[in-house]
Amino acid sequence: MKVCKATRLETVVSVDNKGQILLPKDLRQKANIKTGDKLVTIAGCDENGEICCLILVKAEIFEKSVKETIGPMLREVF
Repeated sequence: MKVCKATRLETVVSVDNKGQILLPKDLRQKANIKTGDKLVTIAGCDENGEICCLILVKAEIFEKSVKETIGPMLREVF
């Protein structure tokens, strides 16, 4: 499983009039994001439950992480 070793500000993006966000080409290349890739959106909330940040994770990495974390627990229960 890939582990995030550092966090940094990578880029600033804008939301267009359709509510869409464009990830710049250099960021997509660095993250190896290709057409058709699925991204999971994880929301961070403040003490009032308002979303204050969003994290994008490649779905394949997220799925693998969930299986490796929850799979063993489910096997013990069942």
